[in-house]
Amino acid sequence: MKRIGAHVSASGGVQNAPLNAQAIGATAFALFTKNQRQWKAKELTREQISAFKDNLQQVGIAPDYVLPHDSYLINLGHPEPEALEKSRDAFLDELQRCEQLGLKLLNFHPGSHLKQISEEACLARIAESINWALDQTDGVTAVIENTAGQGTNLGYKFEHLASIIDGVQDKSRVGVCLDTCHTFTAGYDLRTVEACDATFAEFDQIVGFDYLRGMHLNDSKPDLGSRVDRHESLGKGKLGWTVFDYIMNDPRFEEIPLILETIDDTLWAQEIEQLYALRKS
Repeated sequence: MKRIGAHVSASGGVQNAPLNAQAIGATAFALFTKNQRQWKAKELTREQISAFKDNLQQVGIAPDYVLPHDSYLINLGHPEPEALEKSRDAFLDELQRCEQLGLKLLNFHPGSHLKQISEEACLARIAESINWALDQTDGVTAVIENTAGQGTNLGYKFEHLASIIDGVQDKSRVGVCLDTCHTFTAGYDLRTVEACDATFAEFDQIVGFDYLRGMHLNDSKPDLGSRVDRHESLGKGKLGWTVFDYIMNDPRFEEIPLILETIDDTLWAQEIEQLYALRKS
């Protein structure tokens, strides 16, 4: 089964996110478990944790199909020791919050070299950061999101993802989230069936579908290879509908959270319906 949702609001408390997902007809969802633009956050209360789990059960979405996203401030490959420590501490906190909520995945952007260290050194540092955090937690998988490659962000090449995974000691607790907009603007074509065949075959060869833990389904404002991260509503950007039709009818994308981060949240319920309507069987 395809599990489709969106990155829904957790305003008023994480316990509201499952209800917001249900309201748009979602069978999966993403959320921030804290304010993504702040380093520190209040601890989750026992009441919030209990209500989140109750609401998750009430709406019939298993923890496997929830893909939380960590703070945008975190840079696990930061070249400066003090800033790296701050990022690692924040990442650990994010993993621990997922543990408390009974969630199994944490999606994150890998990191940036800031033109101060080499790509190789930065990728190794990201893997070290993941190892450090996984050693102090249990049951949550670190899910690396591929990036558009804007600025000095790494993770825009499949080889970057493979390099990070190679450096992670516990391979059972590391995975990948592919963002369709990021993939396209990083230079991997997805506009035709043939292009999708080639791009996903390359992903499988370099990274492996065994590591795919989720996807972000977004159309793209910028063009192929622009290295610019700007999402668009489905069918309204440079990608069009082909790649989404492809994903909805390919068994390799079954039973993982497929998450909309498209720019108009008033269209999410409609976009979920449109995606399910693409199913040919």
